[in-house]
Amino acid sequence: MVNDASSLKIAKVEGIATSFPVRQGVTLGIGRAVKRDALLVKVTTESGLIGWGESHHGRAPGAVAQLINTTLRQLVIGMDAADVVGVWSRIYTRQLMSHGMGQACALAMSGLDQALWDIRGKAVGWPLHRLLGGSARPVPAYAGGISLGFQPPAELVEEAHALREQGYRAVKLRFGDGPARDIERLAAVRRAFGDSLGIMVDANTSYTVSDVRAVMPALQEHRVLWLEEPFAPHDYRSYRAAAGLGQVPLAAGENHFTRFEFNRLIAEGAVQVMQPDLSKAGGITEVQRIAAMASADKLSINPHTLASGLNMAASIHFLCAIDNPGYFEADVARENLFRDLLTSRPDRLDAEGCVHPPEGPGLGIEVDEGFLAAHPLIDGPAYV
Repeated sequence: MVNDASSLKIAKVEGIATSFPVRQGVTLGIGRAVKRDALLVKVTTESGLIGWGESHHGRAPGAVAQLINTTLRQLVIGMDAADVVGVWSRIYTRQLMSHGMGQACALAMSGLDQALWDIRGKAVGWPLHRLLGGSARPVPAYAGGISLGFQPPAELVEEAHALREQGYRAVKLRFGDGPARDIERLAAVRRAFGDSLGIMVDANTSYTVSDVRAVMPALQEHRVLWLEEPFAPHDYRSYRAAAGLGQVPLAAGENHFTRFEFNRLIAEGAVQVMQPDLSKAGGITEVQRIAAMASADKLSINPHTLASGLNMAASIHFLCAIDNPGYFEADVARENLFRDLLTSRPDRLDAEGCVHPPEGPGLGIEVDEGFLAAHPLIDGPAYV
């Protein structure tokens, strides 16, 4: 436990981009995966205390890392690492609010904010969920991430069976391959499992209102829990139109940034499942505000999760500390070195299909810096 507040001054900030090629890329509504990127943020205090966070790469990890390593670093060096609100406000007023990099800044500051919370927890010896006012409790998980893509129905059922055997009680299927093929896959999975498996579907912004109209009867028939991101995040008109087409809730939020965008998303009333990403929306500090806003409208928080154990742990801790928690999204991709080798894992399932927060201080996650050195950034798009 650190007692000297002056020792928590921020001395160093590093954004570290890393990549690995994917051998068997899953095809989704946004294309076929050819590599995976991650962006870690390392913050060191004057006393040598280190915090780690994860920024979403924004499909431009080198550019976001450069923003961290130049502008944001210069803004926060010398500030108190425990002053998460002060750091957030300084970045907001100096960079995000006016003439800044907008979404790139939100991504960059999210990982920085996570690292500061990691330091806060380590300084007092508390895990993040306790620091946030919560307690360790089971969090239901569903199988998501880069998986369950566009493949023949029989192969999709086989993949879902393997996940069910691992303990998952819900899975998220990928839509966006055309309504007929999407429905065929959904029906095959429902036939195979009956009501023993919860099913969500994600169109990855590739649908039209007409597509939603075409699939909604099947979504209702097969008792789908939600239809995720049928449209681009800014297409509020289509969300309003689609909300009246059936009883299956719409989900969105992984591509909305800060409370200011979520304010409109919630006020519009079309989206009933909120999915902020703690590595995108402004970090733990900002998603606390978003969760409180959603709570006022009785909307649950089901965070979009990312590549490594850092984002995963932050999401689990967070769900243990809010009064409107939903599901944890587990990345069940067959290839994810960031999950398996870069960091320790917080996403092990219990017998009930739930995950539990790490009990170590801060995020409770270990990072292998040798992995980062051995896996430098690969330039180019992640999906083709």
